[in-house]
Amino acid sequence: MTRDQRTVAAGAASGIGAMLLMVWGFSALIAAPSVAGNADRLAYALRWAVVAALPLVFMLGAVGNARFASEAIDPTVGKESQQMVVDGRVADNTLQQFLLFLVGMLALSVSLPADRLNILAAVSITFVIVRVAFWIGYRINPLYRAFGFSSTFYMNLGMMAASLWLWLR
Repeated sequence: MTRDQRTVAAGAASGIGAMLLMVWGFSALIAAPSVAGNADRLAYALRWAVVAALPLVFMLGAVGNARFASEAIDPTVGKESQQMVVDGRVADNTLQQFLLFLVGMLALSVSLPADRLNILAAVSITFVIVRVAFWIGYRINPLYRAFGFSSTFYMNLGMMAASLWLWLR
């Protein structure tokens, strides 16, 4: 394994561990909501989805503001700074991850036992934290994005797997 691969592997492993601890910790701190049916469950999930969408809003704003204030105001001339390129890639990946997150969260909202719906709040808060970590890591060194990427990806995968398992059992 190369040095870069070891760096990425360490970042990915620590990201997954941190994500698991955050979801567990936030779940322990946040009370489950009182819900009457699937409409209430979906409404609860969508309110937390707004929280999870905030990093994407800030990332798109950062790219737009940087373009406005530079020669890259015309995106077709290739005048983006390295920071602008990174911010654009982070925003693209965050949109992709958010789509998977939203599908997983909505599926969980109608699959989880009512007393475990606090997990939706926990994964939303965790999503925000690890997406910001992805952004910061990417800006420091692209190899350091592994922490935020792996934690988001495996959380999304876990939510989808849990939804399928709860649905099919």
